Formats: sequence, structure tokens, C-alpha cells
Amino acid sequence: MFAAERRQLILEMVRANGAVSLRELARVVQTSEVTVRRDVRALEAEGLLDRRHGGAVLPGGFTRESGFPQKSHLATAEKTAIADLAASFVEEGEAVVVGAGTTTQELARRLARVPGLTVVTNSLLVAQALAHANRVEVVMTGGTLRGSNYALVGSGAEQSLQGLRVSRAFLSGSGLTAERGLSTSNMLSASVDRALVQAAAEVVVLADHTKLGTDTMFQTVPTDVITRLVTDEPPGHDDRAATELQALADQGVQITVAGGAAAATAQGQGSAEGTPAADRRGPRREVPLPGQRRSHSPGTAPQLRSAALAPDPQSGRVADLAPRRR
Repeated sequence: MFAAERRQLILEMVRANGAVSLRELARVVQTSEVTVRRDVRALEAEGLLDRRHGGAVLPGGFTRESGFPQKSHLATAEKTAIADLAASFVEEGEAVVVGAGTTTQELARRLARVPGLTVVTNSLLVAQALAHANRVEVVMTGGTLRGSNYALVGSGAEQSLQGLRVSRAFLSGSGLTAERGLSTSNMLSASVDRALVQAAAEVVVLADHTKLGTDTMFQTVPTDVITRLVTDEPPGHDDRAATELQALADQGVQITVAGGAAAATAQGQGSAEGTPAADRRGPRREVPLPGQRRSHSPGTAPQLRSAALAPDPQSGRVADLAPRRR
């Protein structure tokens, strides 16, 4: 196993368990404790975890948020797969909002190819990714720049979103649980994300498996407001992520899992070359909603067209991760 692979696995174990001993890490990655200690030291230097005597723990609990340089190196392959799939749900001529984050930045790079699109965002990184897309209109909020994630926050950002109405919002965050929904470690970021949600008829959360089961300080989107989760396939040893996915499905969140040979086989799909962007779904598993989905609270916009979010009848069978019967 290469060093990068070891360190990615170490991060996933710490995120899944909160704290892991060096002995357990060495056993799982099949190397010596000396090598694992060196890996943990390197990850701590990047701000991705904290060392403790004999092990490693999550960095700072509820009160600390990793900066953009640290986040951009975490689960990069997973974020790419999630962004590829999420972009396929966007249709020509739509208006969407895209929040701040490394996963939404990846999504924005793909949205640059969707003609007639209007993207409203508070993220400088999202705007930069779309800056040279001549068929995409970018609308930025006002607000105060938050340097750690290159996002505009504060009352200026929130006020600029008043009266806005779009088809759907794409959001990321620091953690996602079935109990509290999407959350983040910063109060100002959470407040702007809530304003973005109020502007959208549907809410699509982009979260890799390392965020599943993680609860952070400020709630952004409660579970019953989330229309769809786009995530990646959790590793076989990550029971917490798998449990959280089932719990989210039980509460009516439609779940799409990107990537993985098993998912590709289940969908029975061939190459997507030559197909329109709105028809490309890529390898995925889908969890259909258990009946009619609740819409937003009274006073918000009615549901807009959601054909792009419906399972494609030509794409193969739907996966069997569905709400449990009670």
C-alpha cells in the first residue's frame, strides 16, 4: 500500500470512529506502528487529525474547522465521482444555487459545460470555476469574505438572496447525520447556507462517505428538507457510514451512490460517450423516495420540475437500499 493510500485509510478510520489507536491503525493498514506513527504525524501537520498518546483523534471536535488547503486533499477521488454524477442532474437552461466547498467547486467545473445555465453562488471558487464558461451566467451574492473557505458570508450575503427562486440548491458541509441533517462548524457559513436553501425548491446535498455520521456544531439543512444525497460507496469496514445511509433513506432522503464496479453492474450501463449531459448518470445506485416527498414549509416555493432527479427507466434496475418497513 502506498503512503497516500495508507493515510487516506487512516483518515477514514478516524472520521468513522472519532479516535483510533496506533495498534489498530497498523493492523488495518497492514504495516508497523512506526510507519503509522509517521503517517499520523504527517496528517497532523496538514491539520487533518490530532495525535494523542498511542493514537489519533478528530481535530478539535465541534469547534475547529479545517481550512481549504486541508479539505482539498481529503477524499479527492470520491469528490470527483460525486461531482460527475451531480452535474448530470442539471438540465440546460436551469437556474441553480451552489454553496461553498471543495465538492461544490468540483461540481462547478462540470457545470461550465451546461448551456443556458444560471448559477447563483456565495463561493469565489465556484465563480472562478465558471468564469470562462461563455454559456453560463454567474450571479454572486454580496457579503463579507471568509478567507478560510473563500466564501461570502454575513448579512450582505443573506439579504442578496431574498426574493430569489431557483429549481434546486447544491450544498456541501462538514457533517451529515439522519438525526440533524447537514451541519457545518461555522455559524456564519451555516446561516448563508440556510438562506440558499430557502431560495430553492429542491435541496441536493453532496457529501462523501467520510462526512456520514459526523455531527458538527451548526445545523444547515434538517433531514426532512433534503431531497437527495449524492455520495460515494463507503468502504466495507465503515459500518457507521452504511448505517447512516440507511437511516437517511428511512427518513425519505433519495440517495444516489456514485462510482464502484458493483454499482455499475447493478445499473447495467455501458459507455456514456456521446450522450447528452442531462442523460449521463454514470455508475450509481439509487434509492427511490417512499411515496410523495414533503416539500418546503408553507410560504416557500412549490416544487419545480424534477425530471432530472427521477430515476431513468432506461438506466437499469434501482438498488435495494430502501426505507425499512416499520
